[in-house]
Amino acid sequence: MTAFADPTPGYATYPDLRDKRVVITGGGSGIGGELVRAFVGQGARVWFLDIADAPGQALAAALHAAPHAPRFLHCDLLDLDALAASFAAIEHEAGGIDILLNNAANDDRHRIEDVTPAYWENRMAVNLRHQFFCAQAAVGSMRRQQAGVILNFGSISWHLPHTELALYMTAKAAIEGLSRALARDLGPDQIRVNTVVPGAVRTPRQEALWHTPDEENRILAGQCLPARVEMQDVAALSLFLASNNARRCSGREYFVDAGWYGA
Repeated sequence: MTAFADPTPGYATYPDLRDKRVVITGGGSGIGGELVRAFVGQGARVWFLDIADAPGQALAAALHAAPHAPRFLHCDLLDLDALAASFAAIEHEAGGIDILLNNAANDDRHRIEDVTPAYWENRMAVNLRHQFFCAQAAVGSMRRQQAGVILNFGSISWHLPHTELALYMTAKAAIEGLSRALARDLGPDQIRVNTVVPGAVRTPRQEALWHTPDEENRILAGQCLPARVEMQDVAALSLFLASNNARRCSGREYFVDAGWYGA
């Protein structure tokens, strides 16, 4: 199956996102980089965290002329002290946090027989643990202002019969439960929490590591729509969920996967 011509749409404009203080993890490249560009384009004040300095600095430099130039912070989210310090620095500089996008993750493949206890702990820290502790670090100011949005990023992977992703799928399944629990606990403070569930998103990393004609055909054949999900599609959904247009959306999973039900 081949994809049909489908030009990438421009982003809708959400006036209420202007000047909002936004934190994005894993924002140096890929989906995270597109999230940075999308929110900066709305006039938001964006701080983004990553361990990859070169792409993070390059992205910040590329957007330096925006009404609010984004700020890149080097942060290893596995280091919980560094994580807390980064959020404290952002809150001090910004005066608070309005929106958190927990995007950082890594979907390295692994075989069941090769998983050690240490690798298990590392994968849970890389893909799950930091989402909770970033939320914990952000909710103080959100509670004080009685408003906030947290978007945790899941994955279509655990909804499909993928192989060699057992730990990644475990973590991503847990994120949906985490979002529902946080939404219930934080709802009285007018803090909304949802999970964004991307499908097979075409990113530079995915294209470089796993793209083949057979894989492309498999993905397209499994989707309702015969067109690949682009990074902009994920960012467009995220803008909506972060905006006041989604003011009654909380505790749910929102898929952007072109209706991918196949193998």
